[in-house]
Amino acid sequence: MRTERLDVRLDREHRQKLMELAAEQGAPVSETVRRLIDRAYEDTLRARRRRAAQELARLETEDVPDPPILSRQLEDAHGPGGLS
Repeated sequence: MRTERLDVRLDREHRQKLMELAAEQGAPVSETVRRLIDRAYEDTLRARRRRAAQELARLETEDVPDPPILSRQLEDAHGPGGLS
């Protein structure tokens, strides 16, 4: 995997929190940041799918597919390809 440099400025409090998280995980700060980004990204996708399911529920359709089929349909329509 090719990596790129990113300059992020943090105040003292946020830097300390990040250092504590990295120490707790026994990982370098850069790996900790990548994990936090991945977690936030997955949380965002999960929330998007939840909203899509709620929209479908409001449509009051009579023939709602089984959960595995509905899940595939939601992924086809709303992800998991990304946030855009």
